[in-house]
Amino acid sequence: MKLKDRLDLAQWVIKTAVKCGADESAVSLSNRREVEIEYRDKQLDKVKESVQNSLDLNIYVDQKYSGHSTSDLRKESLKSFIDEAVRSTRYLSADPYRTLPDPSLYPESMDKDLKILDAGYEQIHSRERVELAAQIEEAALAQSDRIISTTAGYSDVMASSVKVHSNGFQGQISTTQFWMGAEVTVDDGRGGRPEDWFYAGTRYFKDLPPCDQIGKWAAQRALRKIGQEKIDSGKYVMLVENSSSAQLLRMFQFPMTARALQQKRSFLDGKLGQPIAPEILTVTDDPFLEKGLGSRYYDGEGIAAQTRTLIDKGVLNTYLVDNYYGRKLGMTPNSGGTSNILLDYGEKSHEELIQTIDKGILITGFIGGNSNSTTGDFSFGIMGLLIENGAAVQPVNEMNISGNALTFWNKLAAVGNDPYPYSSWRLPSLMFEDVDFSGI
Repeated sequence: MKLKDRLDLAQWVIKTAVKCGADESAVSLSNRREVEIEYRDKQLDKVKESVQNSLDLNIYVDQKYSGHSTSDLRKESLKSFIDEAVRSTRYLSADPYRTLPDPSLYPESMDKDLKILDAGYEQIHSRERVELAAQIEEAALAQSDRIISTTAGYSDVMASSVKVHSNGFQGQISTTQFWMGAEVTVDDGRGGRPEDWFYAGTRYFKDLPPCDQIGKWAAQRALRKIGQEKIDSGKYVMLVENSSSAQLLRMFQFPMTARALQQKRSFLDGKLGQPIAPEILTVTDDPFLEKGLGSRYYDGEGIAAQTRTLIDKGVLNTYLVDNYYGRKLGMTPNSGGTSNILLDYGEKSHEELIQTIDKGILITGFIGGNSNSTTGDFSFGIMGLLIENGAAVQPVNEMNISGNALTFWNKLAAVGNDPYPYSSWRLPSLMFEDVDFSGI
């Protein structure tokens, strides 16, 4: 279905909903093609291709709201689907805050090229996809004879959507994503089988790292776990790899939302304009980053994307306000979600930060745990490496860090200059002082 046909169908759905009795309505039409290749233990293990068309419809009638979806896009089927959607909505309880966003919140322009669609997507053939996965596995296996299992993968996605609201919003967006990586399991010689992985994702095919590099990174991450064990409990300097930093920053994400505030589930309630971290922490939400995995013109409600400084030199600068909970709280909606998260980066590289540590722990990943949005208390399992005199000396695991978010983030001592490029959260290495670790 071409773009014009999708727009025409979306407009027809809106008009039909009104005829059926809806006061307001919003419709999204999506098309998604995904290809997935998997190589396992030197054999092609999975070839999967899927194409999905879907329609999501939100109905507002008599201050009542409901959401509906279907993959049957024939008009003769949609007529009864829409009529039933409106009828069923009338049985719900009224909620005066359920309504479409004010049209003033919609984008005025969507002309900026975000570079999130690779026009060469259609030129990638299945044979090439399979060869890439095979090359990644071959590169991983070449790293050591202690590797006992590998799974290498390639996948890509091309998606497009059209969104139309009955009160004037109309938008469309098309994107591509490409992912390659591997999972590796090794024999530690003691009956254990440490494993790790590495995956890279980009908007453009040409921006993916070389296959041999991906396979090497995945294998080395698993191999460096050989000999891992607990060490003594205590306070350590903690350095977190850029690929794992998001786990920590997400402590703030839900508590910053209007939903958490309204439900009294936020330890950041009343903290607006107050310091919650050191001055070296500035967090920006940038939806217009070229080739960003989170780049967008508008959010899921049609609210215009905007660059926001969430934390400004340690001070909480704004909340994440969606339309529904914003109305309940009397706050102007600015989107309840994030796009690309960036930090003000420091001057030292990951390696340079390691060299500054006399005794500490480099965290390479988190294992389970939880963070309480109401109190800010958290506890995470970790895996990583013991650092002594500026060098890694031993792999560690089965340890935990715990504390309270507000106290913990005030221990932030350094921000690296190495933002992780394969995520919408482009975070660098982060170093903290005097972190409580529980081990032996």
